[in-house]
Amino acid sequence: MSRKTLRTNAEKFEFQAEVSRLMDIIINSLYSNKDIFLRELISNASDALDKIRFLSLTDKEVLGEGDNAKLEIQIKLDKEKKILSIRDRGIGMTKEDLIKNLGTIAKSGTSAFVEKMQTSGDLNLIGQFGVGFYSVYLVADYVEVISKHNDDKQYVWESKADGAFAISEDEWNEPLGRGTEIRLHLRDEAQEYLDEFKLKELVKKYSEFINFPIHLWATKEVDEEVPADEDDSSDDEETSESKSSEEEEEEEDAEKEDKKPKTKTVKKTTHEWELLNDMKAIWLRNPKEVTDEEYTKFYHSLAKDFGDEKPLAWSHFTAEGDVEFKAVLFVPPKAPSDLYESYYNSNKSNLKLYVRRVFISDEFDELLPKYLNFLMGLVDSDTLPLNVSREMLQQHSSLKTIKKKLIRKALDMIRKIAEEDPDESSDKKDIEESSDDNEKKGQYAKFWNEFGKSIKLGIIEDATNRNRLAKLLRFETTKSDGKLTSLDQYISRMKSGQKDIFYITGTSKEQLEKSPFLERLTKKNYEVIFFTDPVDEYLMQYLMDYEDQKFQNVSKEGLKIGKDSKDKELKESFKDLTKWWKKALVSENVDDVKISNRLADTPCVVVTSKYGWTANMERIMQSQTLSDANKQAYMRGKRVLEINPRHPIIKELRERIVTDPEDEGVKQTAQLIYQTALMESGFSPTDPKDFASRIYGSVKNSLNISPDAAVEEEDDVEETEEAVKETEEPPKTENVAEEDLKDEL
Repeated sequence: MSRKTLRTNAEKFEFQAEVSRLMDIIINSLYSNKDIFLRELISNASDALDKIRFLSLTDKEVLGEGDNAKLEIQIKLDKEKKILSIRDRGIGMTKEDLIKNLGTIAKSGTSAFVEKMQTSGDLNLIGQFGVGFYSVYLVADYVEVISKHNDDKQYVWESKADGAFAISEDEWNEPLGRGTEIRLHLRDEAQEYLDEFKLKELVKKYSEFINFPIHLWATKEVDEEVPADEDDSSDDEETSESKSSEEEEEEEDAEKEDKKPKTKTVKKTTHEWELLNDMKAIWLRNPKEVTDEEYTKFYHSLAKDFGDEKPLAWSHFTAEGDVEFKAVLFVPPKAPSDLYESYYNSNKSNLKLYVRRVFISDEFDELLPKYLNFLMGLVDSDTLPLNVSREMLQQHSSLKTIKKKLIRKALDMIRKIAEEDPDESSDKKDIEESSDDNEKKGQYAKFWNEFGKSIKLGIIEDATNRNRLAKLLRFETTKSDGKLTSLDQYISRMKSGQKDIFYITGTSKEQLEKSPFLERLTKKNYEVIFFTDPVDEYLMQYLMDYEDQKFQNVSKEGLKIGKDSKDKELKESFKDLTKWWKKALVSENVDDVKISNRLADTPCVVVTSKYGWTANMERIMQSQTLSDANKQAYMRGKRVLEINPRHPIIKELRERIVTDPEDEGVKQTAQLIYQTALMESGFSPTDPKDFASRIYGSVKNSLNISPDAAVEEEDDVEETEEAVKETEEPPKTENVAEEDLKDEL
């Protein structure tokens, strides 16, 4: 049997708390798909091989000679000892690496995975968080990691997953030369992984696209010729007696010609290394020859995401000309939970860079702009030099061309999702739908819900492709019936004579639908776009127009909805009121009071200047942790009170100020109307206490309570000793409940 105790002379260490917590979750997991451990170990081995191959580009001696120079992965079984071994000839680990990589992971990945695991219970994504090694404890209760790095001696790391691990210099195992061998001492319930057929099946399922050969020490039965024993020859003599004389003569002639010893064929068991992944790299094949299933499997291998969902789209192409490269890009079915965390500070990239089939890096973030960093895939360039560094790549002349072509292909791929989605088609007449249409139905809405923010960030960041990205924008409108619509669809529905694209920003569609800014627009059958994402405020500062149509925020100055023949007449008749009201609101920093062309049922609204912040933007900026109050005051913009000349409140107010413009009651009412309009327009009152006092004053007036009526004072009564005791004594209900529980038990 295999040893399952830590070596006595080994140096002992404690696992980091987070790692112990992770291992406890894995060991006690009821997760049924334990197969993932092999996928994770092969993936780690492949990474180690990539690293040594990259180093060999500048220093060929790191590979060594003979078998050491073979970059491969080997899987071996020991059925007697119940040990499964996975070995690679990768970069290997020093003693320091073993402690750091397998014992104390200073990564947010551990915490992130534990959190994900506790919420979803799905271990399948373990590789995405960089902690895939610990999946070995799904099937093993004791693990040895033997590793040899070129810069250190050979060491053994071992652990029983009991909160501790040990490391010792390896003086008893066969020298590895370089690389790592992981030995899993399998649990009794995991003996199925000693079956060769099972392992072949798993490698085929999960690791067929690994770029290094994976060999299994396989058992084979072969036919072998061995000398026939005497019993066999005597049988032959007995049968020969019954033969005719002619036949005997023929046999005698044959024996004279060939007097070889008699042999027989027997089955013999042999062992040999069997190659399990002979699949040619997908990106080197003709796209017409690759099936959808193969693309999906390749995506799962690349993304370390082995769920059931297919990627939303993929693009496989070859670029020719001055710069030659092959690429495969995928749109994942779901956005990572941390996609927009530290968006501008992280150098995260999901593209693997190869140069002439040699893996270079998966951390090079210059191939795609940040807003497309959700795409998965790889680029294999024939133009870039092999012995590259990050600095050299950033300055290489070919890089800009590669980036430009990748962006174009990526945007075409996303556009194609929309074009192939039946829900996106403006022509609803086609009733018959193919099964392919059904599969693609709703795909763009799914893409938009996951990655829509990235498209918006692209419009902000990428001026060159702004118009192409604007075509991919989706939003709800006053006429879209809860469905997403595009700018092209909006323009196709514009009223004749409408020059601007109308939109409004806010916290939710439900809130915006009730906005007073929409009253006249909806009455006149204009369509208004709802923007409810905080990033939309920034987006509209960059997206000034589309297809020669200007954008107009309906909560700002400058709204034009046709001309009213009575405009001049109304302005003249309300001239005294607007002038008086502006003077009354001088302390509120109101720039002007005007007749409104956007109101139908509301007395008044507060609008901002064309280049100032909207109420929604003010709210966003005030919630920023490091916001600058001085800058906010500058950017707040001028506020204009727009009044509805047809509303009875406004008409009555005009009559009152004509009678007595110095009436304090009318001034108080005008102030209250303004503060109410301020709130209804989405702003916060500058003095909530003053606003509340005015409301209570109005309530008093409606109830015919005198403005001077005072609040009744409370009688001063001294507390008695008994009252104090009552308040100090704890309630007895809990004690009674405890006694009842004891009686029941």
